[in-house]
Amino acid sequence: RETLIRHMVGRDVNAVASRMRESCVQDEVVLRVEGLGRKGVFEDISFELKRGEHVAIIGDNGTGKTTLLKILNEVLPADSGTFTLGSNVTVGYYDQEHHVLHMDKTVFDEILDDYPHLTNTQIRNMLAAFLFTGDDVYKLIGDLSGGERGRVSLAKLMLSEANFLILDEPTNHLDMASKEILEHALNDYTGTVLYVSHDRYFINRTATRILELVNQKFVNYIGNYDYYLEKKEELTAVYAAPAPEATAEKETPLSSGKLDWKAQKEAQARERKRQNDLRRTEETIEKLEGRSEEIDHLMTREDVYSNSVRCQELAKEKDEITARLETLYEQWETLAEDPEN
Repeated sequence: RETLIRHMVGRDVNAVASRMRESCVQDEVVLRVEGLGRKGVFEDISFELKRGEHVAIIGDNGTGKTTLLKILNEVLPADSGTFTLGSNVTVGYYDQEHHVLHMDKTVFDEILDDYPHLTNTQIRNMLAAFLFTGDDVYKLIGDLSGGERGRVSLAKLMLSEANFLILDEPTNHLDMASKEILEHALNDYTGTVLYVSHDRYFINRTATRILELVNQKFVNYIGNYDYYLEKKEELTAVYAAPAPEATAEKETPLSSGKLDWKAQKEAQARERKRQNDLRRTEETIEKLEGRSEEIDHLMTREDVYSNSVRCQELAKEKDEITARLETLYEQWETLAEDPEN
């Protein structure tokens, strides 16, 4: 996080980062949730977050993920249970509706009013990193698209001194460049992060632990999304098994192990092809992401962003990469799904 902010703003964050680290050392537990419940949504939820963890909450729509975050931010009350923040924990909250923004302010003033110590150049550099350049910084927040408002909210969040970030669907409405900015920011961030997301690729790249809200219970996976896919069936059966009749309905010939020899060989061949396609897709994604990141760095250089022809060339290449990555991400999600789960 220090590297990201120093690159985008150019201010010395050593003192701020030191205070953040010291504040967390005093209490390893950043959040303790005990028996939390919301009628008709979930019940008896208990978990802890330790300093430095990056935890993703996943689950089907309607299971209560956003409700949980709103309870933790005291936007909604819980019907039962308690939660406690660790000592000296400062929360930064990113919500889907961007309630932290002021619709009557310009993008520039939205940053300046909250961080008056920043110079005009520092603010412009920060906003440029989140793809606001030229006269874009003077647009009214109320006139921005959902994705643009999301980028402003992320810029403010990265400037804050929060050591515990709570994010509700942070990649919703973001373009690929903005997702990459957020991904790198979170991976460089040394504080604690709790977020809700449906973006499997984003989760796989940023989460160190996953909590799945299923059957009104939490199932804990100490790993990324790949690990979750590997262990989902096993751990769900142990910690959040559905009713017996629901289990019976889901039973298939494949899960009962009654495939004949020929069908087994065909299934193994399909699985080998899936793994090979997955590996090739990941290699292509990594290569394109590398070039995309290189373009982002180039666009922050004065000799580049002051050259309109060069900027147009890079912007065109960036758009082509973004379109290609969108297709590859969808392909990766399809290939990453184990057909036996």
